[in-house]
Amino acid sequence: GAVTLGPLTRGAETEDADLETGGAEVAILHDTFCSTSAGPDHFPSRGFAGGPASAMLPVVASKRIALISTGGTLEKTYDELHGILDNSEGMLDVVLAGLQLRGVDIVRVPLLNKDSLEMTDDDHQLIARTAGSMAEAHDGVVIAHGTDRLAVTGECIHEQLTPPPVPIVLTGAMRPYVMRNTDALQNLTEALLAVQILEPGVWVVMHNRVLPFPGIRKDKDLGTFVRDDD
Repeated sequence: GAVTLGPLTRGAETEDADLETGGAEVAILHDTFCSTSAGPDHFPSRGFAGGPASAMLPVVASKRIALISTGGTLEKTYDELHGILDNSEGMLDVVLAGLQLRGVDIVRVPLLNKDSLEMTDDDHQLIARTAGSMAEAHDGVVIAHGTDRLAVTGECIHEQLTPPPVPIVLTGAMRPYVMRNTDALQNLTEALLAVQILEPGVWVVMHNRVLPFPGIRKDKDLGTFVRDDD
């Protein structure tokens, strides 16, 4: 709120009394700080930069997040020669370069780069095993995945890891990052934030929704993910 200052002009007696009292307080403070019985190490913490007090402030370590890329629409690029969108090149590093990720160390795990419709059962098992391995050594795991088979991989991870030691978040995009109306940036940003605060479990995070596995499916009419019991 606003701070109201008192009158600047005061009597000489009041000023002298204030100076006398202030001088006494400074003297006491000086004696306390410099005496051998209560040296700098015992001084109350005031947050002075570089001094003993700053060493007492809590240090928050960066969270290590494993980011597994598997391809999907999020990473598709436009093939000018054939006039199609495909997964010939990965776009995830380009997306990450545009984000400010203070307090987070991203460990990139480029596992696959394919349309999820082309994924096999072995691919789903590989993603699940990799997610489990990364979960043992990181504070969270994010999986960039094609949306058509994302729910299959999520169910597979849920069956193998119940519960995982850290949050495992799957995300993707309905429209590629290279398109002007993409949802890739929003979904990846939401996933990277959610994985830091969710409880251990398997989740899908997209379009401002956080849904836990099992029981997740892609609603093609709505263009997003929903729960079976919605």
